[in-house]
Amino acid sequence: MLQRGTRWIALLSVVVIATVGFAAQSFGQQANDRANLRFFVITHGQASDPYWSVVQNGVKQAAADMGVQVEYQAPRTFDMVQMSQLIDAAVASHPDGIAVSIPDADALGDSIRAGVAAGIPMISLDSGSDVAAELGMLNHVGQTEYEAGLGGGERMGAAGVTTALCVNQEIGNAALDDRCRGFTDGLAKTNGTVEVVAVNLNNPSEAQSRIEAALSANPNIDGILALGPTGAAPALEALRGTGKLGTIQLATFDLSPEVLDAIQKGDMLFAIDSQQYLQGYLPIVLLTLYNTNLNTVANPVIMTGPGFVTKENAAQVIDLAAKGTR
Repeated sequence: MLQRGTRWIALLSVVVIATVGFAAQSFGQQANDRANLRFFVITHGQASDPYWSVVQNGVKQAAADMGVQVEYQAPRTFDMVQMSQLIDAAVASHPDGIAVSIPDADALGDSIRAGVAAGIPMISLDSGSDVAAELGMLNHVGQTEYEAGLGGGERMGAAGVTTALCVNQEIGNAALDDRCRGFTDGLAKTNGTVEVVAVNLNNPSEAQSRIEAALSANPNIDGILALGPTGAAPALEALRGTGKLGTIQLATFDLSPEVLDAIQKGDMLFAIDSQQYLQGYLPIVLLTLYNTNLNTVANPVIMTGPGFVTKENAAQVIDLAAKGTR
């Protein structure tokens, strides 16, 4: 016959085994449920772009961590007609959720509203913080672009810049226009002025020539802000070509290995970091939890930036960028 203490231990063991077995069964069921979830991430940026490749890395990691199916799509170039068609096709397939960037609410609004009207949970990322709630997004994950540009202008002003260029590769992209507008207002706080230069980054040589022409036309320019790594590259070459690297301050939005190397060498003042890995990762987590547990986040805008990468912290970020997460 078992002693009382032994009987209690045996009973406790049965309870623990049963509890663990139930938890494992529940977890297994939850994993099976998640495996059937199907999401789309549709952005205006191609995964081949240094910025958007990190977004896609965040998407892939979140899909693996959550155990869900995710398809990343983007138009071949910045094309709002094609992007709206991608959203329409995704909506027609009745997925469990869609994450979408909103660079042009006028062009994409009808397609997005159709998805919301169909009962599809939707989250915006990167661009669209100002229209996300109006369009019915559960949340927006990203930074507010005007405020990020404002901070960049204030930093440029503190560094002594008085006359600057804002190199915009997608005039009409609301997020990029807001970056230039914020930069203009930030530099104005120290009585600085900004000229917007439109470039076509599909032709880097032409973009470099346009920047060089702007520098030649205004010898007072002492600062340049690029709106992304692909815009920073021709700006760097323009400064090298005109012999003004080191005398004209250069900064950019977003990170790439080339940008981080330039910051570390002192050829670039800073980069404004929106932590785009989080912009890819968090929407998948949020859509998964909304589908499986009806979880929502009270704050409609989940801020991932702006942060600033400077010579002081560039080495640490370089190590992370090599892993594809920054």
